[in-house]
Amino acid sequence: MIRTVLTDAQWEKMAAHCLGKDSDPGRSGSDNRLFLEAVLWKARTNSPWRDLPEDFGNWNTVFKRFDDWSRKGVFERLFDAVSDDPDMEYAMIDATIVPVHRHGHGAKGGPQNQAIGKSKGGWTTKILALTDALGNLVRFHLLPGQRYDTIGVAPLIDGIDFHAILADKAFDANWIIEEMNERGAQIVISQRPQRTHPIKIDKEVYKWRHLIENFFCKLKEFKRIAMRADKTDQSFAAFINLAAAVINSR
Repeated sequence: MIRTVLTDAQWEKMAAHCLGKDSDPGRSGSDNRLFLEAVLWKARTNSPWRDLPEDFGNWNTVFKRFDDWSRKGVFERLFDAVSDDPDMEYAMIDATIVPVHRHGHGAKGGPQNQAIGKSKGGWTTKILALTDALGNLVRFHLLPGQRYDTIGVAPLIDGIDFHAILADKAFDANWIIEEMNERGAQIVISQRPQRTHPIKIDKEVYKWRHLIENFFCKLKEFKRIAMRADKTDQSFAAFINLAAAVINSR
């Protein structure tokens, strides 16, 4: 008996965005919910596709379907479907490092064509995330492990309105401060010691930053994400989107 993850409420929001429905052109999927459970099993265990329990169907069929949905952006749409009402009173930004397993190497073009880089911890990928005031993921960006966190901030905040931004001192950059001042957003970013004129921040509000740390802890409960074994950013991002969809809608 396989253990499932999706609740009926989660599936109800996701179902319309899956491929292979009876109303879609082409071949219909046998069971989209079971397929998503197979992908979640893979995300939770980080086991080889060949070890997929038979209750989920043929492992190679599931793998090919996962690859097809990843290329077509379906997992991102599933995430959007359950994350359509973020609380943007505050926005929180932070990054976490994940090691890259040797199986994560070998993509066409080499690691330089993926978000994989060599840092003090070896080959790593950095997940830069923006969450809402409840600590639920809104957007994320993948970076090679050695890149500065601030490099990926611009695409994260583009087109998103929020009343305040919370971040640690890694994000204490002049351009971010100037951007927030232009937006009229409250700045709750821990200040670097070398800043000549430190900005006074609300320390009580800053304490809420633990929520984004909590999100990363929940995300890394999925072993496929805690240690990257995907050769391409496309596949790795697909697992993050599906895992975050489950976390956001719990």
